[in-house]
Amino acid sequence: MQIEQIEITNYRCFRHATFDNLPPMVVVVGANGTGKSTLFDVFTFLKEALTQNAAAAVARRGGFKELVSRSEDGPVGITVKFRESGGRLATYELRIALEGGRVSVAREVLRYRRGQYGRPWHFVDFSGGTGTAITNESVYGEQGVEEQRAEYKLDDPSVLAIKGLGQFREFQVVSEFRGLIENWHVSDFHIADARPSAEAGYAEHLSTRGDNVAQVARYLYENHRDRFDRVLESMRQRVPGVNDVEARPTEDGRLVLRFRDGSFKDPFIGRYVSDGTIKMFAYLVLLYDPKPHPLLAVEEPENQLYPELLAELAEEFRDYARRGGQVFVSTHSPDFLNGLTLDEIFWLVKRDGFSEVCRASDSDLLRNLVTEGDLPGALWKQGLFNGAGLK
Repeated sequence: MQIEQIEITNYRCFRHATFDNLPPMVVVVGANGTGKSTLFDVFTFLKEALTQNAAAAVARRGGFKELVSRSEDGPVGITVKFRESGGRLATYELRIALEGGRVSVAREVLRYRRGQYGRPWHFVDFSGGTGTAITNESVYGEQGVEEQRAEYKLDDPSVLAIKGLGQFREFQVVSEFRGLIENWHVSDFHIADARPSAEAGYAEHLSTRGDNVAQVARYLYENHRDRFDRVLESMRQRVPGVNDVEARPTEDGRLVLRFRDGSFKDPFIGRYVSDGTIKMFAYLVLLYDPKPHPLLAVEEPENQLYPELLAELAEEFRDYARRGGQVFVSTHSPDFLNGLTLDEIFWLVKRDGFSEVCRASDSDLLRNLVTEGDLPGALWKQGLFNGAGLK
């Protein structure tokens, strides 16, 4: 899945904002309070609304009045346009409202366009827990075939239709889209969680908090040795002195990470190495995952890392996106921005209390300066991103 556009309405500081023509790697910059974390929370909100329900996702954010933009009554809206695996343009539209004091899905639509001019099929079209879904999706795309629909009613109006219907085999398109969102990875990495020894067990993917990094490292070592070797080689290049990493089981059934420094005879246990070493290793374990997440979102990866490593880390994220996982990153680091192209950089500004979206490549000034040899990070540090030269 490649997201091409995200439209956000009445969601906290985004009264109406559109991220358009999104590339495989998207990097968002902006001053504190301009909405970078809110954008990432939109991804988390969608995933929580799907895996639980919209009412639970709203409650986790303090209730509907805390979620909806100031001076607005709603509904809160999120629209995602994306290219699915067959190359067709698809749109998922979600509207959440407060009806009779209860959170409800006011509108939910999943539609796919048939070719450039064909009328889109609404695979799901629901309001307040009641709606219709296509029953002949197996013939979607065939010439001269019209959609057939049936009515359905969900028990709870705050449950997403793609969750309820996506459990049934006959709704394959809906099920696939549901699976994409369920596999989004919005990182909430905490170094303190990655340090302690972990219970021995099986884990293929790094958790959002990074607390299973030892299990994932062992999984890569035992099942994808080529990937583990690439992680280790990157560690050798980026962290001076580190020439080996192992996830070793202990007698009481736990796993500990041990980092070997060529200057010392015995390895260091993970809780004794630097924050930067642990964080870099966890990021590499995440980025060399054999099965990239459809969407990977990471806030401020530069924290605790040496500035000279950040341009290389940007390339690691870009390589992840090339392998099939669209990447969203927020940053304050000029060094990270120096590893990017203008097409990959979006920045947020506050106007009249609400966030607006700008794209670096839309600025004639920035394009001309980069063409003359300036780096994006240097231009950001000089304050030249603040609306100068935008069309």
